[in-house]
Amino acid sequence: MDLQRLFLFLIFVFSLGLVWDGWQRHQHPEQYVQQSAAINGNVPTPQVSPQAAATPATIAQHSVQQSAGKTIRVKTDILEAEISTIGGDISWLALLKHPDGLDKNKPLVLFHRGTGTHNYVAQSGLLGTGLPNHNSQFVSEQDQYALAENAEQVQVRLIAETDSTLKVAKLITFHKGSYLVDVAYELENTGQQAATASSYFQLIRDSAALTGSSMFLPTYVGAAVYTDKEKFQKVEFPEIEKGKTDYPKQANDGWIGVLQHYFVAAWLPKEKTNREYFTRKLDGDAYSVGVILPEQAVNPGQKVLIGTALYAGPAQVDLDEIAPGLGLTVDYGWLTVLSAPLFWVMSLFNDWTHNWGVAIILLTVLIKLLFFPLSAASYRSMAKMRVVAPKLEKIKQQCAGDREKLNRAMMELYKTEKINPLGGCLPVVVQIPVFIALYWAILASVEMRYAPFFGWITDLSAADPYYILPLIMGASMIIQMRLNPKPADPMQARIMQIMPIAFSVIFFFFPAGLVLYSIVNNILSIGQQWYITRAAEAEAASKGAAAKR
Repeated sequence: MDLQRLFLFLIFVFSLGLVWDGWQRHQHPEQYVQQSAAINGNVPTPQVSPQAAATPATIAQHSVQQSAGKTIRVKTDILEAEISTIGGDISWLALLKHPDGLDKNKPLVLFHRGTGTHNYVAQSGLLGTGLPNHNSQFVSEQDQYALAENAEQVQVRLIAETDSTLKVAKLITFHKGSYLVDVAYELENTGQQAATASSYFQLIRDSAALTGSSMFLPTYVGAAVYTDKEKFQKVEFPEIEKGKTDYPKQANDGWIGVLQHYFVAAWLPKEKTNREYFTRKLDGDAYSVGVILPEQAVNPGQKVLIGTALYAGPAQVDLDEIAPGLGLTVDYGWLTVLSAPLFWVMSLFNDWTHNWGVAIILLTVLIKLLFFPLSAASYRSMAKMRVVAPKLEKIKQQCAGDREKLNRAMMELYKTEKINPLGGCLPVVVQIPVFIALYWAILASVEMRYAPFFGWITDLSAADPYYILPLIMGASMIIQMRLNPKPADPMQARIMQIMPIAFSVIFFFFPAGLVLYSIVNNILSIGQQWYITRAAEAEAASKGAAAKR
């Protein structure tokens, strides 16, 4: 029984650690997140692959003010974007199907460029003498583009102002119902000699966390690289700044991108195409994350299209259908082996009920059924402990002052009554990883974002705004603990009395979905424990009555 209380205490410490870490991030943000600054116009200068090295990178290193170019607006059924005629940057991108973290009546803005705000931009350019880069001027045929009702895509065509024999047009194509954006360059050689050009594609982002993220639920913000050989690797911004990165620079598969809570942007070059991945710290609080594609030969009179796809949208496990490993951007932490199947089962229940809260309840019932035999054995052990509690108290009085004698007497009583004092520990041990796995499944899944339950619970991924669920959970813990035998140690008894209050306060800051799981689990445990305890007491009374005869 002491071990069982120890495991409960460990859960308490784990929860307290999550809250403390979040509090530290909120109180001392300078230790975790640098202040946002305007993006400069630096271009990548990584160790260029042999193919790209043939073309000198003679790109301007100075910043270009956003006001120097026009803004082109594009709207599809799920995206709204702004493209600058300077470089053809995607300088603003809103996800129309995903509400903002602070105001659910507004769409979430993923890309944004401006002073004194979150900065996040998708840029690209060509490497080669006289070729346009993300600081070059482009001309657009029109300022507004919209996806037609029956169309499958809408394309923005930007013409580069250049004196090169390579005539360049930048094509940005948005697709109906898709977060994929094709970014390509159309190269036409009007000269008499063959020409070559390579391309680069980069995301520039500051280190600021997503607006509306909870200070008590810290999540990863930074770069990530995936290759078939090295698999998924995070590249944290501090590592980039210190130059201590260890990810594959050369590959012929994979992708590179930037992750933040619930959302990802990643460049997805075609498979079996040589590429070089790079990361770089820029001026101010800005980081460059991107890829260089090999140079392409363009013969006289020839027209060539080079480019890649950009995914900018929610992180979901089914993104592997778009690119291998992209589904790993849903970060379940070190218990992915448990979190992934838990979320899969929840998804099945949600498909059936169309309510993620009900899905969590059904998942809790399923978990309880799976562990029913184990829990029953635990509760039978606790019920027997409750029955023999008077005998234990008598032994304690008889052996007062002699700890060794007390332990021997207690073990003898356990042996006589056929009680395993550790019988109640295993279910608690099993529930710790399940609890943590479900915590990350709810925290990392964008499907839970703004997912309603009933009444005042309109977002299962956020804390209960009125703290009703945590208070209910605390009350259920008090009821459950009263079904347990009272600890012999007065200090332990006081700790057990304080724990429901402490847990309620901690759960004020936990996702409502996780608190809902705890409530349902406690209610089911109370019912099971009450039934087994009454049965054990009835059995003991029956044996006592038979012995008197």
